[in-house]
Amino acid sequence: MDYSSSPRTAELIKDLGLIPHPEGGFFVETDRQDVQTPSPYADGALRSLSTTIFYLLTADNPSGKIHMNKSITMHVHHTGRAEYTLITPSPEKGGLPAIKRVVMGPNASAGEQRQLLVGTGVWKMSRLLDVDLKGPDLERTGCLITEVVIPGFHWEDHKYLTQTELEEMFAANRERVLEFLVHVKGE
Repeated sequence: MDYSSSPRTAELIKDLGLIPHPEGGFFVETDRQDVQTPSPYADGALRSLSTTIFYLLTADNPSGKIHMNKSITMHVHHTGRAEYTLITPSPEKGGLPAIKRVVMGPNASAGEQRQLLVGTGVWKMSRLLDVDLKGPDLERTGCLITEVVIPGFHWEDHKYLTQTELEEMFAANRERVLEFLVHVKGE
């Protein structure tokens, strides 16, 4: 199945067995530990000790939707570059959330990171950088990472940000609503 106009990207998708991810991009689960543990993030419900996926953004599928996992997630960079936007809701009613942007990539001297730990209760989304999408070699554009979720990923511990939640979170900052609205999954 060809999901990309780039032969190199299509080959990577095929070689790794990636499928379209509901968040955007492509993924495949590569490990789900058999050992179960009570999750402190899901009211003690039993979860796999950890799960691992490959996650790929491509020039044809350059961004993910804003979402939150109850478990913590370690992102490990393999190739390419992507910007992660992390939105931590304010603990105070009506307070503005904290926004942090991190570029995952190979250039540590430019501040890029090869690992990124995202804690529980944090909204996140990833996207390829505009400068890379406008570059001369779209065949090489993309970002492949591994995500290790601890305790393991379960859909019932996952949530997409809604437009209503976005508007409530940024009630005092309409510009942020407009900036992030394109990254909200349709309700």
